[in-house]
Formats: sequence, C-alpha cells, structure tokens
Amino acid sequence: MSQTERTTILDLDAYLKRIGWDGEPRADLATLRGLHTAHARSIPFENLDPVRGVVPSLRPDDIAAKLVHSRRGGYCYEHNTLFAGVLEALGLRVTRLAARVVVGAERFDSRPRTHMALLVEAPGDPRPRLADVGYGTARSLLEPVPLVTGAEFHAGGRRHRLVHAPNTGPLETWVLQAHGPAGTDATAGWEAQYAFTLDPFAQPDFEVANWYVGAHPRSPFSRRPYLQRLAPDRHLLLDGHRFTETHDDGTVTARELTDETEARHLVEERFEIDVPDGVPLLGRAPLRG
Repeated sequence: MSQTERTTILDLDAYLKRIGWDGEPRADLATLRGLHTAHARSIPFENLDPVRGVVPSLRPDDIAAKLVHSRRGGYCYEHNTLFAGVLEALGLRVTRLAARVVVGAERFDSRPRTHMALLVEAPGDPRPRLADVGYGTARSLLEPVPLVTGAEFHAGGRRHRLVHAPNTGPLETWVLQAHGPAGTDATAGWEAQYAFTLDPFAQPDFEVANWYVGAHPRSPFSRRPYLQRLAPDRHLLLDGHRFTETHDDGTVTARELTDETEARHLVEERFEIDVPDGVPLLGRAPLRG
C-alpha cells in the first residue's frame, strides 16, 4: 500500500469532520459510542451505485473517497468497513460478522448472510458490543449494545435487545430485535431484525457477498433506489418511488414521486447525496445476468 493510500484511509480528521464529531478520539467506550451515533446521523445509507449497474468497491481508500470526501453514502459493507477501519486506527479490537436479515422470515436459515455487522472490544468495557452503522432501516442501532441477552437498550427513541435463537449448528445464534412504535405491547412489539453468530468473517467473504448484493439481478439493491437519512427530528426513506418521513413523535407522512427531476432534487437536498450520472431514480434498472 502506498503512502498516499494510507493517508487517505487513516485521515481521521476528515472523517471526524464528515460526521460532525468534535471530541478527542480515544480507544475507549465513550469514543465508540460517540462515533457510532455521529456516523449514523451524518452519512446516509444509499445504493445508487448498484442501481446504475456498478458494484461498490470495498477498498478502504475508495470507500473513504466516496463516504468521507464526497456527498455520498453507501450500504452496509461500505459503512461498516469504514467504521471498522476508524476504530482499529484508534486501537479498538474489531471482529467483522456476517448476519442474516430475517425481518418477516419464518425460518432464519431461509435467508443468506448478506449483512455486515461488527463486534467491538473497548478497554475497560467488560463485554464486547454489537456495533452497526450500516443497517438501512428506521430501526437501526444508534449506539453499540453490549453482547448480553434480554436486556433492553434505549437510544434516540429506539428500543433494542439481543436474544438467543434455537441453535441450528455448533455456534450460538444471536438475534437483534427492535421494538415497534411507541404504545405497542411490551412483548408483542418485538421483531427480529437480523441473526448472527460470532465466527469472524474476512474481507474475501464480504467481497463475494457484496458482488451478489450489488449485481445479482434479483437483489433488491440492484433493482430500485433505497435511501435513508437521519434528520434532526425525523427519519427519511426513499424506497423506489415512495418517499416516507417518520417523525420522532411517531407521525408518518408518505407520497409517491412521479417526476425524475423532482426525485433528483429531493435526493440532493433532503438526503444530502450528489446523484451520479446514469441513476434511474424513478426508472427501472436493466436486468443483468
């Protein structure tokens, strides 16, 4: 790796400016929590490269150029690869995990491991923590949560907990659950988000998964725009033609977009993303393969 690449990857000042975090970065839990929340609130989730037929690069310097030095975002592999590199540069220990997104699934093993999450160990913290700045939903983690079962965690109006699933193999299966809207029943409101084991995955594993998610003709991420951003008092989502705003008080407003120029303006102004050429925001990406 050249000195130029190393400087780009480890440009912590540029990263901290991008996420608007002005604390003193240290290898401790406070920094981990602060960076996690700031990252989640600052860099949008988006899949515009796959929509235009380009599989995102997972080279750390390419990710930094896109997510840190440009008005762009990315999906889980990009966000969590970037975040893992930042944490490791600070001296924290990071294990990369592969998870099955199981929202709505009857059987967990019916879903492939196509989501990237992180297990982070901070000095002085008695337990490792699940960290994830790349889960593209309104029920994503705003702070890392300790790896314990049953305890409920609150951050930014969101409620999460970790539970164990029945084992289907030699390794224990963990499940991240999120609670439904305020006012739902305390037990019935929990919904599984993704399931994972603690076996570490390496960069080549994610390269394969990234190619599938970014290029397979049946992947939802290669077929329609899917963008989210956390604004100060609401969550913004563009899923295909439908734009939804979920306010902190639970109010939801939604509308269908019908004009390409309007859609491009909305993405650039509300999601703070510069739309690359060749993205059919309201069109239909051509089938490949």
